[in-house]
Amino acid sequence: MGMTPVTALFFYLSLALCVLGFGVFVYQLALTPADIQPDVGIKGLKRQAVLDEGGPFNTVEPLMRWLATRIAALPIADMREKVNAQIRHAGEYLGLTADEYLALCVLGSLGFALFGFVVDYLAPIGGVFVLMFAAFGAILPHMQLSGEIERRFTQVNRGLPFAIDLVALTMSAGLDFPGALRQVTEKTSDKNDALYEEMQRILQELELGRTRKQALLAFADRCPTEAVRDFVSSVVQAEEKGNPLADVLQIQATMLRMRRSVAAEESAARAGVLMMGPLMLIFATIMLIILGPFAVNIMSGHGI
Repeated sequence: MGMTPVTALFFYLSLALCVLGFGVFVYQLALTPADIQPDVGIKGLKRQAVLDEGGPFNTVEPLMRWLATRIAALPIADMREKVNAQIRHAGEYLGLTADEYLALCVLGSLGFALFGFVVDYLAPIGGVFVLMFAAFGAILPHMQLSGEIERRFTQVNRGLPFAIDLVALTMSAGLDFPGALRQVTEKTSDKNDALYEEMQRILQELELGRTRKQALLAFADRCPTEAVRDFVSSVVQAEEKGNPLADVLQIQATMLRMRRSVAAEESAARAGVLMMGPLMLIFATIMLIILGPFAVNIMSGHGI
């Protein structure tokens, strides 16, 4: 059944208004210039280091900043605060801001959705591939950020007891706390280690005039693990109560090593329990392979 002239007029008029509105929206977005890339502080240094290495991020980065400028107008302050905390825990990953991270999620979703269109065209199943790839592209930046957070926390927890031992040893030799940290960072062989970066940031904040308590609390905020919180709390309390810091650090390093040993023993105990499931499945499979032919013969009436 065809449309009447009046219905067709309203249909085409509505379509023209939608196209016009979309065109005006795109035009207004295009007029807004891309935000400048962060060029100060740790974020700027991280961004510049990634850009100097080259790779796909150099291609995506201008478009990401352009889209982040548009996302900045959205009233999502709570989400930005949560994302900024995650980026801070990841060591200012790629020098991203919260809006740039959300822009990466949008770009990832659109890029993988386009790939899903191609797959769906080759094997059409009703657009399922488009939705699957779009969802995967949206959560891919989150997966990368979560992996970076876990990697940094693991490196800090593993290296902290040995670093505390060295700091306590150098302080016993006569150095102050900043000088001991500087000695430890200078002797570090892996300059990409998360603990080395955090110690460098503590020294930078101390040189900028922040107190030891403020610098250490900022360290605990960037790496809120139990080991780091205990270390920061011990140093802050020793400073407030006037206790010898070197002795406190030696005790703290011993406690951290003991805690790591207990955690390793607990993991080993859990591993035995977790292996019971796969072992039972393997045993059941072997029994089926051995007893299966006998069961088939009995059920078919031929006997053994």
